[in-house]
Amino acid sequence: MRRIAILAAGLTAALSPVAATGQSMTPMRGEVRSFTDAFAVRVFPGNPYNQRIRVEVHVYDQDFQPVAARITPSAFLLAGQASRPVLVVVPFDGANERKVRICTESIPFPSEQTQIRAQICGKFFGHRRF
Repeated sequence: MRRIAILAAGLTAALSPVAATGQSMTPMRGEVRSFTDAFAVRVFPGNPYNQRIRVEVHVYDQDFQPVAARITPSAFLLAGQASRPVLVVVPFDGANERKVRICTESIPFPSEQTQIRAQICGKFFGHRRF
């Protein structure tokens, strides 16, 4: 009977609204015009949970291949119920337009039981103007 109570408590916690929320990032899409050989986007990863999480920000092309972008900061700890700005500078690499995905990934702590790595991505389009 005790085992059923523990399972019921775990199921209730898993289905609660707090557990249903996920990490966030704003904005989720954008279009940027630039007069230089790169464009910049400021994103705000958010942590809806009450405990801190480790966050990494990565940039990928349309096929999810890594892009050599400058990300400041690229990895950090984010307090519960907090968000923070991250500056992403993406080179055009000789093109006049570039579509990228900026992704926020929560990295589980080694000592945690749950080892789920969550990822949320936004789409951004850069236009180079002469």
